[in-house]
Amino acid sequence: MIEVENLVKYYGPHPALRGVTFAAQKGEVLGLLGPNAAGKTTAMRILTGYMPASSGTAKVAGFDVAEQAIEAKKRTGYLPENVPLYPEMTVNSYLGFVADLRGVPSRLKKERVDEVCELARITHVRDTVAGKLSRGYRQRVGIAQALIHRPSVVILDEPTVGLDPKQIIETRQLIKNLGGDHTVVLSSHILPEVSMTCSRVVIISDGRVAAVDTPDNLTRRLQGANRVHLEIRGPAEPVAGALRAVPGVLAVASEPGQSPDGVTCTVECGAEADARERLAAAVVGSGWGLLEMRSLSLSLEEIFLRLTTTEEVSEQ
Repeated sequence: MIEVENLVKYYGPHPALRGVTFAAQKGEVLGLLGPNAAGKTTAMRILTGYMPASSGTAKVAGFDVAEQAIEAKKRTGYLPENVPLYPEMTVNSYLGFVADLRGVPSRLKKERVDEVCELARITHVRDTVAGKLSRGYRQRVGIAQALIHRPSVVILDEPTVGLDPKQIIETRQLIKNLGGDHTVVLSSHILPEVSMTCSRVVIISDGRVAAVDTPDNLTRRLQGANRVHLEIRGPAEPVAGALRAVPGVLAVASEPGQSPDGVTCTVECGAEADARERLAAAVVGSGWGLLEMRSLSLSLEEIFLRLTTTEEVSEQ
């Protein structure tokens, strides 16, 4: 549904995008994740036809955004970071105006406005002047206008920036509900945003793609070693020594546990080794109490930091 290949964009002598390539499938929610000024917004503006690329291609629903711009725009809904509202218009009149701009037939306009108001849960503020809406409701109206013409692709630039925690949760759920009926691409520099809403992640740093994968697959690729967390009732030094002696164990880090006679250990094992059964046997066989054992994975924050440091990016 979206195909971006070797996209390059220069602002004067400064390269904002350096050969960016990614794709999004029908019904997918894809996240563009990266620090500020990484190139996310530039990529989205090119996809929406807001600005041209210096080189490379971008297609929406099979239409080239440069050579078949009108057809591509017909199939695209866009919410920029700053919601494009007219503060003197009511929500209802604004959405009707957008429907006219988007070529929605007059006989279908009321139905479409009703539909997006229900979807964005803004029906009860339809008669409110946009300038009096809270930031959260302005964001919902922005999403509604992006959906008014039933686009195949919805592009959302930093959709929850500036919202309070309750508004963020509601907006995330709305975005997740869009997947399936629409292909959604959203950008964010907020890590939980992407992990909670997106099925796949494109990590961009310094105008380059550092990685494209699901959060789970990124974790497996970058883990390098299996990590296991254990909470044990027993003496700290003998426990750590016994765990280090287990085949496949590379390192053991320990600290006092929650109980006075307990110890918490983080055990690193070889990437191919699942040592949990042997670890449990070592603890129980020594007469200590195994209070907790669970596998640990890299957080999206750790993945992000590994992939967006200068050294990591230069290796891609």
